[in-house]
Amino acid sequence: MTRRLLVGYLTVTVLVLLFLEVPLGIVYGARERDRFTAAVERDARVIATIYEDVVEQGTVPDPTPASNYEARTGARVVVVDRAGISLVDSELGVPRDFSTRPEIALALTGERAAGTRYSETVGGDLLYVAVPIASGGVVHGALRITLDATAVDDRVHGFWLGLVGAGIVVLGVMALVGWAIARSVSRPVRDLHRLATRFAHGDLSAPTTGPSGPPEIRALGETMSTMAARLDALITEQRAFVADASHQLRTPLTALRLRLENVQSRLADDARPADAATARSDVDRMADDLDDAIDETNRLGSLVTDLLRLARADEHPPAEPVDLVAEARDRADTWGAVAEARSITLRLELPTDRSGEGEGETAALLVLAVPGAVEQVLDNVLDNAIDHSPDGGTVTIAVRWSGGDGDRTGAALPGRALPGCEGVASVTIADEGPGLSAEERDLATRRFWRGPGTRPGTGLGLAIARSLAEASGGSLRLDAARGGGLAVTLELPRAPSGAR
Repeated sequence: MTRRLLVGYLTVTVLVLLFLEVPLGIVYGARERDRFTAAVERDARVIATIYEDVVEQGTVPDPTPASNYEARTGARVVVVDRAGISLVDSELGVPRDFSTRPEIALALTGERAAGTRYSETVGGDLLYVAVPIASGGVVHGALRITLDATAVDDRVHGFWLGLVGAGIVVLGVMALVGWAIARSVSRPVRDLHRLATRFAHGDLSAPTTGPSGPPEIRALGETMSTMAARLDALITEQRAFVADASHQLRTPLTALRLRLENVQSRLADDARPADAATARSDVDRMADDLDDAIDETNRLGSLVTDLLRLARADEHPPAEPVDLVAEARDRADTWGAVAEARSITLRLELPTDRSGEGEGETAALLVLAVPGAVEQVLDNVLDNAIDHSPDGGTVTIAVRWSGGDGDRTGAALPGRALPGCEGVASVTIADEGPGLSAEERDLATRRFWRGPGTRPGTGLGLAIARSLAEASGGSLRLDAARGGGLAVTLELPRAPSGAR
């Protein structure tokens, strides 16, 4: 990046120098030639006035003024009469016919002639200026001055060399300044590259200092650091999950292997008991081992099923509108038989019509949730609630909602309105069991956590429920129920108006 920036700076500098120096050199060269020509033309007119009377009278002119001018400037001076025959020639003898020379012919018509042409004798450009010698509007002759233009060309060439030298100096200075600027500009990008390379090699620790540079680069660096921190947390959590899952799977597998080995050893024993009582005892023990093996197999199957549900809950599919009232009523009907078998009362509390019409009626309450999330959460929580409730107790399923026109059912709902939604809805399942302490409630939604003295299980039920709630944009909260027990509240954002 530094090299490309430096090349860009130098390219822009070269273009600027070309656009500035080339016109400047051309203008300077034209100005020098014009100035030189004007000076020679001025001298020609002065010398022409000296020879004006002599040419008009037809007398022999004095070549001294022309010779002196040649000696001082190196120019050749030629004075011709009306016919173009030379009267004075500071370089060659006279007379000679110059009437065929274009500049002389033009000067004899009363016009000024000036320009340059290549001279083989000089070996370079030759400047000529021809002016008429006239009096009273009558042209009596002409005067021509020719001068080697090498001097003015040398000055122009020297100026071009000066421009080239200045351009080289400017390019050198710009190269140094551009390199410093390019390094300072690319330094934050190099820092980001080193940071990304470190992340790519597995070092996801946050840097002590963020990259310097413009706000966009700093924001990108902070975003990369946040991403790395989240990846580090996810990887750490994944490793912990794999370790916990391995530990949880190892226990039923070990127990199953031991049970089956016991059965195998008894079946492989060639010795037969002598009496029927002993034989019956061995059969009973083998039957118990087989029952225990089947129980461990069922436990292993439940654990694998819960792990699959937990993995699917982490996929975060898009949320869809779900009728929370219908889901709560359906789950209450499904778990009613299980609760009735233990003489547990399953009480359902539903909100009234939100429109204020039809008082006492229950209307649909649409929330946003991933497909199957509400059903799985309610099943997991109801399973725990009924399992931990004493016989003859009560499990309450209460649906609440809040929105722009206030909370319904009069119950406090500590939820929050999400952007684009119309408030929050919740379903609370409260039991009359032993409950959990505040510290245990904080740990209860962690994977594979089981409270002391609880019944056998995978320890994934509430972890799955929490993942499904968060995937739906909601939350799962554990509180102490009034009068003892545990109250688990599922909060979900309400679906926008018109959602189906």
